[in-house]
Amino acid sequence: MEQRCIHCGSPMKSLFIQYSPGNIRLMKCDNCKAIADEYIECEIMILLIDLILHKQKAYRHLLYNTMNSDIVEVQGLLWKSSVVYLLLDACRSLFLKTNIEEGGFLGSSFSSMWPYRKVLVDVLVVNLIALVVLLSLTRAFLSSSEIIRYKDLLLAVIISSYWKTFVIAMMVWKFPPSVIYILDMLVLSSNAVALKVMTQSTMSRSISVCFSAYVVKFLLGPLLEILL
Repeated sequence: MEQRCIHCGSPMKSLFIQYSPGNIRLMKCDNCKAIADEYIECEIMILLIDLILHKQKAYRHLLYNTMNSDIVEVQGLLWKSSVVYLLLDACRSLFLKTNIEEGGFLGSSFSSMWPYRKVLVDVLVVNLIALVVLLSLTRAFLSSSEIIRYKDLLLAVIISSYWKTFVIAMMVWKFPPSVIYILDMLVLSSNAVALKVMTQSTMSRSISVCFSAYVVKFLLGPLLEILL
């Protein structure tokens, strides 16, 4: 993916000019005349806050200017982030399963989770089907002025699911099961913003595509538990 202006999304040949180590000048966008990417000089905490607030310019910086193939090894990042994504989703499923069967919390029954090995298989199959549905609907219904690779869309969806990392906190502190569904809503909204940024489509269409994929995911989960 090529670098882009975080304000209007126009392609940029370069985001800054470096005169010497620590001495750079940020470039302006030829289209909107604004500084193309001011996050380059911002603290990481400012970026994190803007991501939490679902600001599209923060997502453009992350997905286009940070995850650029000239800066990071995208293929390796995709595999590593996919593994983390699946593990976090497995923890989510185990948390719900433990609460339903035992009425307890994950932190108090963590040692009893391991007999549920088939949960890992369920999570892998369900997420694979849900991602295929999401990518297919994105190609079919979200308009884009350029061809977007499936690998880039997949990475955008996984990276924008950063809310799943809060599941780790649920292993340490006691939370009610309802918190899981709040995290699911936040992940869905974050995925929708990422798809809008990647496809330059409308927010309503992006939300519809993400919601459809999540419906498939949540319907398949209980079905697989019955069949397997």
